Amino acid sequence: MPNVKVLAKRQEAQVRFTAGHSLCAGCAESMIVRTVLNSIEAPVVVASPTGCLEVSTSRYPTSAWNVPWIHSAFENAAATIAGVEAAYRALVRKGKIKKKIRFVVFGGDGGTYDIGLQALSGALERGHDFLYVVLNNEAYMNTGVQRSSATPRGASATTSPAGKAIPGKPQDRKNLTEIVAAHGVPYVAQASVSNLIDLANKVERAMSYQGPKLINVLSTCFLGWRTRRDSAVTMAKLAVDTCYWPLYEVVEGVYKVNYKPKEKLPIEEWLKPQGRFRHLFKSEEGKKLIAELQAAVDRHWEELLRKERCTQGE
Repeated sequence: MPNVKVLAKRQEAQVRFTAGHSLCAGCAESMIVRTVLNSIEAPVVVASPTGCLEVSTSRYPTSAWNVPWIHSAFENAAATIAGVEAAYRALVRKGKIKKKIRFVVFGGDGGTYDIGLQALSGALERGHDFLYVVLNNEAYMNTGVQRSSATPRGASATTSPAGKAIPGKPQDRKNLTEIVAAHGVPYVAQASVSNLIDLANKVERAMSYQGPKLINVLSTCFLGWRTRRDSAVTMAKLAVDTCYWPLYEVVEGVYKVNYKPKEKLPIEEWLKPQGRFRHLFKSEEGKKLIAELQAAVDRHWEELLRKERCTQGE
């Protein structure tokens, strides 16, 4: 399994994602992309749907990609990479390609949880051999911070603004990780930009399996979350330590929790620094919603621990 020194040496040897992009200063996405690509030793083909990563890394006449890279429409990155992978397999059968090539998608939550879910589900069901990495910043950040189905309940977004009508987004966020696990794929996991070695290890484990894999990575956005520009790792760590965003993996149906905080922090510790939740601390209704969010986090955490015990035969 890689450590920091190993990843650094790989970065020096094969610069797959370069400087010169226009991602926001303080954006978590570049750290995630670089870590994922440096954790794969074989040649890589990457696809990215429209989103923050795509528009910030491919502005003509420059590109931050030093690998074969395909821009897909918002809704079809999984279908695109599935077609490339199928073509690769055909060429291998004909003896025209002999080397091992890996296929990766980097998609945002809007292009994955919502618009691209059908294409993703189809590619998973057909069994294509690729890794899908979700850059989950919990909203449509590239187009104006509109809510997505990854946006947590109570968060204020431009299409679910907190006010007299609603206290932020009224619905709970979709549990994409469990939806993907229900497809029976060999590997699915949750990771965070605050735990890059854990992410690197998960990429290596994922690549040891044949078939579709997905890693859902919490990718903080200071603009949409309304936090300090230098808070990406801190905010992601709070999400992990409150168990709002557990680090776990499902390997051929067996659950494993990769990190269990010694002291599980209250969800308020993660909510307070974020401007999108500021309204919750100003009214009794908001405080009631915080309590409901805490209850939901506690329930989901206990469910996850129970799944780990049951699938490991304890």
